[in-house]
Amino acid sequence: MILDLVTYPTASLAQICQPITEITPEIRQVAEDMLETMYDAPGVGLAAPQVGKNIRMVVIDPEWSKDVPRKPRVLINPVLTLLGDMVTSEQEGCLSVPLNYRADVQRASKVLLQAQDLDGNSIQEEHEDFYAYCLQHEIDHLDGVLFIDKIGRLRRTMYDAKVKKWLKRKTN
Repeated sequence: MILDLVTYPTASLAQICQPITEITPEIRQVAEDMLETMYDAPGVGLAAPQVGKNIRMVVIDPEWSKDVPRKPRVLINPVLTLLGDMVTSEQEGCLSVPLNYRADVQRASKVLLQAQDLDGNSIQEEHEDFYAYCLQHEIDHLDGVLFIDKIGRLRRTMYDAKVKKWLKRKTN
């Protein structure tokens, strides 16, 4: 089932998510629905708070495109250790940030991922470049951080003004 996306400035996007203590049939269903939602959007990653769930789960498929087969991943309680140099993730965007806003964001070029899969198996992997940026972006969501929280104050102020205008037009 395709889920509704929660968009900025909804306050729940700024909340820290709760760990998943047990992988239940309900958690499995949320993961399945999140994957369907991500591919439909289309996107390459989606975090649980983006669909109104305050749990530490992300789905990701950074290499997916219309021409590349799907390789979906579900990550339960993911934790990242930043390993690489800080670089610019160019033109980062987000399904929860309206108006197709994009910005350059500082990200680590390499990360160590620790998580569980849907079967409770431990995952420990290193990822670089775009895959690492996607992981950082999605796991930031679990800590109540959007990529727009990482841009300069002037750019953020200008973006917030655009969103305010857009929301006003949308409700009229």
